[in-house]
Amino acid sequence: MPPLNRPLRLLLLAVLALLAAALLWLVLGVLHSAITLWQDLRALPGWAQMLVAGLLVAALCGLAWIGMWLLGPRRRKPVAVAAPTRGEVEQRIDALKQRSTETAALEAELAELDRRARAEQLYVAVFGEISAGKSSVIRALAPDAEPQVDVLGGTTRAISHYAANLPGGQELVLADVPGTHEVSGSRREQLARDEALRAHVVLYVCAGDLTRDQDAELRWLRGFGKPLVLALNKADQFAEGERAALERALRERYAEITDARVVVSAGGVEDFERRLADGRVERVRRDRKPDIGALSTLLQRYAAAGPRAFETARESAVLSAVDARAESLSAQTRERDADAIVAKYTRRAVVGALAAVMPGSDLVVQGVLATGLIRELGKLYGVSVRDIDIDAFLGQVKLTLRTSASLVLAIAGNAAKAFPGLGTLGGGVLHAIAYGLIFDSLGHAVATTMREHHCLDAAAASASLATLLADTSAGRLKRIAEYALQHADDGA
Repeated sequence: MPPLNRPLRLLLLAVLALLAAALLWLVLGVLHSAITLWQDLRALPGWAQMLVAGLLVAALCGLAWIGMWLLGPRRRKPVAVAAPTRGEVEQRIDALKQRSTETAALEAELAELDRRARAEQLYVAVFGEISAGKSSVIRALAPDAEPQVDVLGGTTRAISHYAANLPGGQELVLADVPGTHEVSGSRREQLARDEALRAHVVLYVCAGDLTRDQDAELRWLRGFGKPLVLALNKADQFAEGERAALERALRERYAEITDARVVVSAGGVEDFERRLADGRVERVRRDRKPDIGALSTLLQRYAAAGPRAFETARESAVLSAVDARAESLSAQTRERDADAIVAKYTRRAVVGALAAVMPGSDLVVQGVLATGLIRELGKLYGVSVRDIDIDAFLGQVKLTLRTSASLVLAIAGNAAKAFPGLGTLGGGVLHAIAYGLIFDSLGHAVATTMREHHCLDAAAASASLATLLADTSAGRLKRIAEYALQHADDGA
């Protein structure tokens, strides 16, 4: 950068001098005003001086509070899940029942939702990893409680409920759920998540800084609008400085995610060595005294508010979970029904090929069947398909089949070899197996593109068809060959 010329430097120096003079004048003016104010206050009566001093202190405190509010962490607002209504969930369950889908688990979840609402007990789910000391926290809160039997079938060995009486006389129910991140514990982990949704309050217990998975769990739990408490357990096992640093880090990181953060020591058993006066060393085991005062006080506050204060968020969480499970079951049911439709038309294609009485007549039959297959799959997936779209797609399918005809016949021949009797029934059976393979591939290709694209995407379906035509899975070949063998025997 070239040096500034002399006139410009003089101009900058003059500007800086003016700014410095203005700042000095401002400071002197403030000091003069302060001195004048002080002298005026000294001239006032004593009671007036006290009044003015009180107003000044109040103003300073107000400014300090505003500054802390602006700079400090924001307390999170409750976030209620955009849950479906009870009627919408029940309507979806009824639709599944009409399609012969097992819905007992979903209905049991709704029944448990109603039971807890009627019981008017505050449920607290104690959530966290297996090594965090959840059970120790529960024993410290409810040392004499016996586990209650879980009403949901199949979960009694995984979830235990304990009735706890707090020092303030309030009662609540503590749910001891399976620890997350167990080896081969995905089923138990899902039970823990389900119970967290059923509860009014979630107590997340950790024994140190949170891992990435724990952080994700905490953020997932946040989304249901119910009180979420982060409890740092085993505080007595940290050095004072380490504990303070960890507590500060958790507070700063999760102030906007959790409603409260407490530090506890759930007690338990400790082993240590003690040196005796004669020089011998003995191992000693003793109980550690729990320190859960802050947590107990917090739970007393929730219990005093009563379960109805948190019922809306709890209901939204449960209904959202049931609705998601119903949607998953609905998707599985559609896949089951799609497989049944494809199997039905595959059989018809085999029968049509075996029953052809004149050259080319089987092609007419298969064209009608292909149109029926596409329409029925469209109805299942809610896809409106026009005749012109079907005709254009089938024209593209014919081009695909021309290039794959030899491959399909070779695969059909391999399928026939798996059944010694088929080869003696003539070329018609081989022809029928080939048509069966084509329709099985066509049906699954159309079903896939309708499921993924929500329309009859001719290009995607044709690409999927080409891949499926080359599929030599033993189970598929055996199934289609059995169709041909069964109907060939019936015709004989």
